[in-house]
Formats: sequence, C-alpha cells, structure tokens
Amino acid sequence: MHELEALGVHLAIDDFGTGYSSLSALKSFPVRRLKIDRSFVQDIPGDADDRAITGAIISLAQKLQMQVIAEGVETQAQVDFLAASGCDDIQGYFISRPVAAAAFVSFLAG
Repeated sequence: MHELEALGVHLAIDDFGTGYSSLSALKSFPVRRLKIDRSFVQDIPGDADDRAITGAIISLAQKLQMQVIAEGVETQAQVDFLAASGCDDIQGYFISRPVAAAAFVSFLAG
C-alpha cells in the first residue's frame, strides 16, 4: 500500500466503524480518507449515540489529517449536523439517487 501511495494512489477506508475496519489500520496504512458507514448516519441527528459516534469519527480523522465522507445522507438535518461537525463530503440520496451514465453526464454538465 505504501508503494501505491508513492505512485499517487490515495487510499480510503470504506464503511469505517463496521466489519473489518480497525483503528490499527489508521496507523498501519497510508489512508487519506475515512468513509462513515450509513448505519451511523441514518438516524442522525435524532439518535444521540449515532451523533456521538459520527462526531468522534470526524474528530479522529481531522486529528489524523484525513478527509471524511459520510455515506447514506438523505436529509437536510443530516447535512446540517455533518457540516457543523466538520465532515468534508457527503454521499447519498440527498445529492442524487442512482442514475444511468448518460443522465450522470447531464447532471455534471448541469
């Protein structure tokens, strides 16, 4: 992975906080971005535990000079919370539902 980084490839950890993602990976690998799993995003801002976990992931990433993207963002309230917490990017139905390639090109040209 360090050789890939030397070639200019940037690595991200997807679905951070679930499955096989680990804090030790942040120390071991040249990761530049964390992607917060949608399971932590779907109930914010209403769920205090999800707010705490999401905020902690964002804070950790910032301290490690990583960018953060939250997946599964669907509401303005989620966008507001994530922006106030310092999340760099969002992904989800709030931006767009899945579209065909031709529609995506039109979306970009928008």
